[in-house]
Amino acid sequence: MSSAPPHASPPATASAAPAGSPAAFTGLDRQGKLVFVGLMLGMFVASLSQTIVGPALPRIVAELGGVEYYSWVATAAMLVSAVAVPIVGKLSDLYGRRWFYLAGLAIFMLGSILAGMATNFWFLVGARAVQGLGMGTLMPLSQTIIGDIIPPRQRGKYQGIMGAVFGVTSVVGPLLGGTVTDNLGWRWLFYLTLPIGVVAFAFILRYLHLPRAAQRGKVDLLGIATLTPGLVIGLLATTWGGNDFAWGSPVIIGMYAVAAVLLIAFVIIETRVEEPLLPMHLITRPIIALSVGASFAIAVAMFGAIIYIPVYAQGVMGVSATSSGAILIPLSVAMIVTSIVVGLLISRFGNYKVFLLLGGAVLVAGYLLLSRIQYGDSPWHLTLAMVVIGLGLGLCMQVYTLVVQNVVSQRELGVATAAIQFFRNIGSTIGTAVLGTVMSAQMGSAIARQIEALPKEQLAALQESGNGADTSGLESAVLDPAVLEQLPEFLVDPIRAGMGEAMHIVFLTAVPFVVLALLLSVFIKQVPLRDTLETAEEPSVQPGTDAAAEIAGTGTEPQEIHPRTGPIPVVESDGEDSAAEGPRSPAPTGGR
Repeated sequence: MSSAPPHASPPATASAAPAGSPAAFTGLDRQGKLVFVGLMLGMFVASLSQTIVGPALPRIVAELGGVEYYSWVATAAMLVSAVAVPIVGKLSDLYGRRWFYLAGLAIFMLGSILAGMATNFWFLVGARAVQGLGMGTLMPLSQTIIGDIIPPRQRGKYQGIMGAVFGVTSVVGPLLGGTVTDNLGWRWLFYLTLPIGVVAFAFILRYLHLPRAAQRGKVDLLGIATLTPGLVIGLLATTWGGNDFAWGSPVIIGMYAVAAVLLIAFVIIETRVEEPLLPMHLITRPIIALSVGASFAIAVAMFGAIIYIPVYAQGVMGVSATSSGAILIPLSVAMIVTSIVVGLLISRFGNYKVFLLLGGAVLVAGYLLLSRIQYGDSPWHLTLAMVVIGLGLGLCMQVYTLVVQNVVSQRELGVATAAIQFFRNIGSTIGTAVLGTVMSAQMGSAIARQIEALPKEQLAALQESGNGADTSGLESAVLDPAVLEQLPEFLVDPIRAGMGEAMHIVFLTAVPFVVLALLLSVFIKQVPLRDTLETAEEPSVQPGTDAAAEIAGTGTEPQEIHPRTGPIPVVESDGEDSAAEGPRSPAPTGGR
């Protein structure tokens, strides 16, 4: 075999390590840092595409039509991304991450070009689906590659920066979206990220060269064939329920029934195939199951804040649509700063559970504050609630990924990381749909109650104007300043107060989810963070030792303790040349 490429040098500490043991990690070298920059740029463009389009949606549907289906501009990307995550995660374990990441970035940029060229509404929806496929590849693989090149003990600070990327895009996206739409046109929202994507592509192509496991099993085609339609049908039913169709309608019930059959078949298949798409033995391990469940619950609640706080600001506080894009800045800044600090502290002290518990408790406090806000309260009340929620998210959101990656071997790193990202995506979709349904169900009756409490003379005037018999049209007026201005002045306060009452229920609905996340976190076991990049071929924990007993059931057991379905893969480079013979570090981008 030919020697390793010169730009894929192993860690400098490798020679000092005992034979057969993983090399110690002392930091990223220049090449590893450039890879990290490329990963962050890729994540930045994918995350930005989720937030930059919101302010332009009214302009887009005004030009392309499809106002009754406008949510599909976001839903299409979310659905495809959710389905792609577990498939890409498993395939990257089998065939290597580099080319999948590059393909995901290329697909995302192709979707951006198509979206900018859209000539009608459904063409745009299709382009957003292409973008979603790219996002479903970039998001999990970015975190997985971090796990490939950085050991868990030092990984915290890098994942803290990764969490900050999401916070930055949540601030920059809406502000940039409104500015670009007003000055250059909405099509430039999709073209704007292309130069950054090209730079990220060049960095990963040039500098990322990882060893990969050679495939000896078969791709889980049956798993893909059952999981994909099962997820799409189930998520569509959740999105349509309470909006396009009643929850109890035959359409929604039928869709859920079909989705349940397909997903049950998927679980059965996963217990029998050689290379399962989502290994049941992996995601049922206590520490992984608890982390995945907590991440799911937080994602449901998080989107209750990100999506519906701007709605509250517009409908209850009377903030303009343009200004509502900046309303989440306190939440995002708190999350960014806390995420970075927590990452540094975890790398420094090696303890992560305290941040899971503290983050869960702070989130509960933040959502309780949010649920107590009423019409007429000072804007500072909302700001305080957002800051507390941002602190909670920064304390724990990215830590769950670290927990999972710390207790799996390198050969299962992709599928484990994809699993936690997958359930986050499902949580965000379900959270958006369920909380939206709660808002729709509460708003009409809440506004009606507020109007009924008006003085008799005002009610009489309302009856004379012909608006008193039916208040259903007033639900849309609360978010449309032009319509609100045409109504009698004495109606404005009851409408906004009714909206505030409905949003109180929405935010209160999110509280049990953060409570659930906190309870699940209590039972997550603190496992020492590794200082090395462990491989399946060279486990750092030997059978029969005290260390093996300590982490039993967590997923870090060697082969003899926790058997794997299928053969152990061999290691070979996914770069242009093969690696030198003999054991090698799993992180040729590692530092000195």
